[in-house]
Amino acid sequence: MDSTNELKLDYPCNWKYKMIVEKDDNAKKIAKEVLKDRTHTIKKSQNSSKGKYSSHSLEVLVHSGDDRKALFDALKKHDKIKFVL
Repeated sequence: MDSTNELKLDYPCNWKYKMIVEKDDNAKKIAKEVLKDRTHTIKKSQNSSKGKYSSHSLEVLVHSGDDRKALFDALKKHDKIKFVL
């Protein structure tokens, strides 16, 4: 797949984001702040090699490509989230 191809998904579908926060931040609370009442799951993945950050897998039902991208943008904008994949 080259970079000019658009991702083809059948919506609605579950989508996973990886979010990285400082290890002492509450990732569940942060996800709730962004997702509000949307049903989601969040699981801790691992800590960074020096222990300063922790990564978490966040799964949520997305209804369209625009919805998926809007959630990504909302996660990126949260001041406690250092990185989103």
